[in-house]
Amino acid sequence: MEMIAKGTWVRSVVLVLALTNQVLTALGKAPLPFSSEQAEELFALGITIGTAVAAWWKNNSVTGAAIKADEYLKELKQSIGRD
Repeated sequence: MEMIAKGTWVRSVVLVLALTNQVLTALGKAPLPFSSEQAEELFALGITIGTAVAAWWKNNSVTGAAIKADEYLKELKQSIGRD
């Protein structure tokens, strides 16, 4: 029996939360214990953190030697058929 992927579980939970939020909103209930402004600030913080982590994780070669090394690595990968 194969395991269900972690991503499938995460997407399913997020979908259930979104549907629950939508139903509660339609019924006039406040499903979230914080204001719209707080939600926007949290969203902006999440985008900032995500961008910072992506920029940190990515190989950002800035010196001439590092740029040449990246080009050399790319050539090596192409010569063995890996992109």
